[in-house]
Amino acid sequence: MAAVLEVVLSCDAGGSLWNCNVWEPRSGTTLTSYRGGNTSARTLCVLGGEYLLGAQLGKNYINVWELQRKDQLQQKIVCPGIVTCLAVSPNGLYVTAGIEESIYLWEVSTGNLLLTLSRHYQELTCIRFTDDSSHFISGGKDNLVMVWNLCSLLQISYARVPEPQHVWSRHTLPVTDIHCGVGGPLSRVATASLDQTVKPVQREKNFQTDKDGSQIFKGHRNQVTCLSVSIDGTLLISGSHDETVRLWDIPSKQCLRTVNHKGPVTNAFLMIASANMFNPDCRPNISLPKFSKHVRSSEITESEEGCAITLCLQHGQKEAQESYLEKSEELYSVMCAAADKHMLGDGENTKMRVAELEDELKTLKKINRDLYDFSVQVLTKQT
Repeated sequence: MAAVLEVVLSCDAGGSLWNCNVWEPRSGTTLTSYRGGNTSARTLCVLGGEYLLGAQLGKNYINVWELQRKDQLQQKIVCPGIVTCLAVSPNGLYVTAGIEESIYLWEVSTGNLLLTLSRHYQELTCIRFTDDSSHFISGGKDNLVMVWNLCSLLQISYARVPEPQHVWSRHTLPVTDIHCGVGGPLSRVATASLDQTVKPVQREKNFQTDKDGSQIFKGHRNQVTCLSVSIDGTLLISGSHDETVRLWDIPSKQCLRTVNHKGPVTNAFLMIASANMFNPDCRPNISLPKFSKHVRSSEITESEEGCAITLCLQHGQKEAQESYLEKSEELYSVMCAAADKHMLGDGENTKMRVAELEDELKTLKKINRDLYDFSVQVLTKQT
C-alpha cells in the first residue's frame, strides 16, 4: 500500500509563472503546477479528488483543471458575477459560491443551479462545508456568520424563503475566514475577523497579545491571508501578502522553510494527494457538465407533466399538519442539542422527551414503509 502523501497547494495574485503550485512540505520540492489565469482568495478547491477549481481573480468565471492535465484549462464555469469565495462539499456532490451578497448552490452531476440564498447584507467572504457535507457555513463583510442545513435547503418549497439554521453576530468587523472541525452537525466552528478575534461557538480567543500563553509565529512582513495545519498536527502553513508561504514547526514555533511567490499569496493549504493526482494516464470518472447561471423553474413543462407521479399520503385530512420533513428536522435538532449539552439522563422530563422521540421515530419509519410499498405497487402495475 502506497504511503499517504500530504502536499501544499498555493497560488498568488501575480500568476506570472503558474496559477497554482503543488509542492512537498518537508523537502520543498515542486511536484507539479497548474497554468492559466489567477485564482482569487478563498476560492481554490479540489472536487472529488479529480478536478481543481479556482475562481478567476476579478472575473465572473471559475477555472477548472483535471488534476492530471495540469498544462491547460479544461473548462470555465461562467457565473452571474465575480466569485469572492468558493467551496466544494466533501462528498463531491455540490459546489457553492459567494457572489456579491448571495450564495449560489450547484449540483455537480447535472450542473443545475439549485438555488440562491440572499440573507447576507454585504459581500460574502468565505464558505465552508462540514466534514459530512450536511451543512455549510457562510461569512461576510456584514460581520455575520450563518449556518445552512443542506437537506432543508434542497427540500424547501419555492413559496418559502430559505432561512439559515443559525445566525451568529458576535463579530464587530468583517469575517475573514471560517474553520469547521470534525463531527458533522456537532462539530466546532471557529470564525476569524478583522476585529482581531477568533470566536468558536461558545468561546472567544483574542490574538493581540501572547500574555495568555498563546503561540505566536513571527516572520511574515505583511498581512497573513491563509493558514493550514498538517494531519499529524506538527506543521503549520501560512501565506501572506509579503509574497511568501512559510512552513512552521508547531512545537518549536520555528520557520522550517520559506517559499517565494511572485505576488500576494491568495490561497495556501495542505491536503492529501489523491491516488491519480500525478498519473497522467488517468482521467476523471465523471465529466463535468455545463453549469447553469439561472435557477431551474419549479413549474413542470408539458413534456414532463405526462411522466410525473405525485405521491400524497393522508390526502383525506382537511387540516394542514406539520410535514414529516419538518418533524424530522425538529427531532434532529433536539437530539443534537441533547448530545451537545449531555442532557440525556438528567431527569424525568428528559426521559419523557426520549420516549416521545422514539414514538415519532417509529411513525416516520412506518410512513417510509408505506411510501415504499405504494411505490412498488405503482411500478408493478405500469410493467
